[in-house]
Amino acid sequence: MKIYSVNDPEFREFGKVLEGYDTKELIAAMNAVEMPAEGVAYEPWIDSLEKCGIFTKLENNAFGGMPIELGMCWGHNKALNCLEYHRNSEINIGADDFILLLAKQEKIIDGVLDTADVKAFRAPAGAVVEVYATSLHYAPCQTADGGFRVAIVLPRNTNTDLPKGEIIDAEDKTLWARNKWLLAHADSAEAKQGAYVGLKGENITI
Repeated sequence: MKIYSVNDPEFREFGKVLEGYDTKELIAAMNAVEMPAEGVAYEPWIDSLEKCGIFTKLENNAFGGMPIELGMCWGHNKALNCLEYHRNSEINIGADDFILLLAKQEKIIDGVLDTADVKAFRAPAGAVVEVYATSLHYAPCQTADGGFRVAIVLPRNTNTDLPKGEIIDAEDKTLWARNKWLLAHADSAEAKQGAYVGLKGENITI
């Protein structure tokens, strides 16, 4: 699979790199969080990360004054497994280089997306990468054996528990958590947990 850079023209339809942010303090705080022995961990917000000076700047500037959460996805991953989207952009900041597997919402046909429409993008450590609301994404993939640490910035309470509600539109079948619509591959752990199976084709690995 060809791996583009987030600085390549091919990334422009999926997101952009934000300039001017100092991420050194945040990366130090991320690196202080213990790496899981296996698998992937995720916390919507982590106090030590939200105490970093960049938190207020991201809230006031990148999210235009909206309340945000600053958490992290970290661990060991080389597979697609699922794709998700939100009603807003997501910002990713890696302590090390990482790879995003992305697709466009308009490629979802009758509730299903073919993984042949997924593209891979490598982001350099410290870059502030905005992923647009129209771009499907999921857990980053590592570029080194030691795993990955990626800060995740979203509107407050995104990805928190949401009670099952009434199905009004077909899209509601994919609503997996607060502000989180999820398409799972049949081979994924999420599918075994009852997530909507909406990915067909290869479960891509990097």
